[in-house]
Amino acid sequence: MNDPVYVQYAKWITRILRGQLGFSFEFNAPVEQVLRMNLFETLILGAGAVVFIWVVAIPIGIYSAVKQYSIGDYTATFFGFLGLGIPDFLIALVLMWLIWDNTGFLATGLYSDEYRTAAWSFAKIWDLAKHLILPVAILGTAGTAALVRVMRANLLDELKKPYVTTARAKGLTEWQIIMKYPVRYALNPVISLTAYILPFIISGSVVLSFVLDLPTIGRDFLRALTAQDIYLSGAVILFSGWLTIIGTFVSDLLLAWVDPRIRLEED
Repeated sequence: MNDPVYVQYAKWITRILRGQLGFSFEFNAPVEQVLRMNLFETLILGAGAVVFIWVVAIPIGIYSAVKQYSIGDYTATFFGFLGLGIPDFLIALVLMWLIWDNTGFLATGLYSDEYRTAAWSFAKIWDLAKHLILPVAILGTAGTAALVRVMRANLLDELKKPYVTTARAKGLTEWQIIMKYPVRYALNPVISLTAYILPFIISGSVVLSFVLDLPTIGRDFLRALTAQDIYLSGAVILFSGWLTIIGTFVSDLLLAWVDPRIRLEED
């Protein structure tokens, strides 16, 4: 700790290459051990949020573009702006109160008390699935609202192109015209945003993890920042960078698969 900052950083990077992320002073344990404690729950929550965003945003975006300026389009736009404007933790508090008031179910954590330390079984998996519904929906709210607007704007642009007019002249049904090419081409920006959704799962779930008592890396990250635990906070930031790289790689593969215009050219 008495070395200059650049020397400390060089030593930290060198040890990372050997699989050593340092020691967490806040948790009094090696950083890799702290990350492993909540890594599975963080990845499950992140994967669920990404699937939720795609499954909800793409159909709504298609409907808003096809039914432009309809009541459904205005409704989707209204709720989209609400999703972008209302903080996740506020939505979580309201939904927790509504669920508890109407069903008596305490929608906090990812496991019921009897399953927190229990061995994996079908009952524990089902309990995890029930507790995932609320945090996944809340965490995916902002991403869904943003992707709906992106999908709508790009599909509207595609529907105005000449090849769509040609397809109508050939007698194709409206469903075939929309789904065959315009939707596939409009998905390109949506797929590209996947690279930024994955690291957002950690940064966006920091406050939400405390409100819903979720055992995630985001909550550990906030504790590390509060306690000035440089090794743990640095490792989480590094992990977010890895997620960005993985997301970019996956989005590139999906773009090459979805859009036939994108091909790797050999020199």
